[in-house]
Amino acid sequence: MTSLLIADDHPLFRAALRLAANDSLPDCEIREAADLAGALQLLSGAPDIDLVLLDLHMPGSQGLSGLAALRGQHPGVAVLVVSAHDEPRIVRRVLDHGAAGFIPKSASPVEIGEAIRSVLDCGTWLPPDLADAVAALPADPADTDLASRLARLTEQQSRVLALLAEGLLNKQIADRLAIQERTVKAHVTAIFEKLKVRNRTQAGMLLRSLELGDPVRLG
Repeated sequence: MTSLLIADDHPLFRAALRLAANDSLPDCEIREAADLAGALQLLSGAPDIDLVLLDLHMPGSQGLSGLAALRGQHPGVAVLVVSAHDEPRIVRRVLDHGAAGFIPKSASPVEIGEAIRSVLDCGTWLPPDLADAVAALPADPADTDLASRLARLTEQQSRVLALLAEGLLNKQIADRLAIQERTVKAHVTAIFEKLKVRNRTQAGMLLRSLELGDPVRLG
């Protein structure tokens, strides 16, 4: 049975996505999460999830950081980004960071169903009115370089990096992940080497480059 995860903090929009998914795939199993932590926890406990419909802006995720976390910690799961950020350059960045497609929040239920089916068939999907504009944009070297660095991290290192970004100390990270503090230190050293940074501050700056402004405030 196909299994989907809808990760969005708006109950009404989660309901709309659920209806569109059920219409497209009547037999699919659908789980929901209202924040990034909940989505990651569900993915850890349900390795059978095939596809995540991910909102870019929800608690724990502002911009591309949630996408990077999902791709880093669960690289085998396809991700369809769902967002009001539908500028071609933003969509280009979403694809460069590993999303299989992009659904604008203005999409119709039919388009949402098409996107889900396309990605589950190992394809990609963009809305027709954005596809040409996005294809015409070259990838940003800074984005492709950062995506490449993040892809070098192991799944556990990606978890450690996410907790570093929250400002947790090594001991706190060890407690959260139920591992030894010396193991955390080893992961941190490896993270700095793979990301080509010297300290937590520089690592945090890299992650802040994934942030996007709130689309509600963009006017």
